[in-house]
This record gives sequence, C-alpha cells and structure tokens, in this order.
Amino acid sequence: MDITEVILNDHHEQRRMFGILEEVSPDDTEALGSVWKRLRILLEVHAAAEEKLFYPRLLKLQQDRIARESPGEETEDAVHDHNEIRDAIASVEDHPVGSIEWLRAVAEVNEVNSDHMAEEERQGLTDFRRHVGLEERHTMAVAFAAFEAEHAGGISAHDVDPHQYLREHG
Repeated sequence: MDITEVILNDHHEQRRMFGILEEVSPDDTEALGSVWKRLRILLEVHAAAEEKLFYPRLLKLQQDRIARESPGEETEDAVHDHNEIRDAIASVEDHPVGSIEWLRAVAEVNEVNSDHMAEEERQGLTDFRRHVGLEERHTMAVAFAAFEAEHAGGISAHDVDPHQYLREHG
C-alpha cells in the first residue's frame, strides 16, 4: 500500500461518481441525492485526510529537497483548491436536487475538483514517488485509509486559511 496509490484511487472514485451523476436522469432526484451525498462525503473526507496527513509531509519535502527558494507554494495552492471545492460543494446545497441550478453547481464542483486532482497528480504525487521511500509511503497510506474509514459518515467541512496552514505545518 502506498499513499500515492490511495490518493489516486480516491481520485478515480471521485471521477466515477461524477460520471454516475451525469448518467442519472434529473427527474430521479432520489438517486441523484443519494449519489451526491456519497460523493460530497468522499470529497470532504478526502480533503481533510490530505490536509491532516499528506500535505504536512509534502511541505517538509518541499522545504528539504524540492523548492528551497519557495517552499510551500504547492501545498498552499492545494489547500486553496480544497477551499474552492468546499465552497462549490456548499453552493450545490442551495438548490433543489435535479434542478438546472443544482446540475450546474455539481458541474462546477466537478470542474474545480478535476483541476485540483490533475495538478496534484502532476506535482505532489510525483514528488512523493520520487523522493519519499516506500516504507514511509506505506505508513502514510495506512493512516490515510484509517482516517477515511473513521469518517465514512462525513465530517463538518470548513475552509482552511492557506497562510495559517503553512505557519502551523511549515
């Protein structure tokens, strides 16, 4: 087990769930609501797990090996992205399930989340595979999976100040 693979598997599941939402008729509000609830929980818990377990180590890696001139830019950007995703998720809740506005809001979550995942896959996960040993990646993967399992019913999502995050974890 490897933290980079656990995160990639979550990303795959997020993409799959957005695909399911695109296939369900807007009239089937029960199915849409159920799938959305599961996806919302997955997105929120995944972001919290990354902020608790992955990004602090990524920040240390950036400081030690990769970006000595500007450590933290990648982590700060990722935390900012999570806030955008949280805000987009919150806007979905403002609309009736299946309505045009709801579908647009879900599409916005998909867009900001997809942008974040692509960037993370190109940068942070690549940095980890190159510079962090498999034993440490395994230990992190176990902690990440345990965190997600512990919070499978959801969490109380809230925005995180990226600058404060860097001060606390830098």
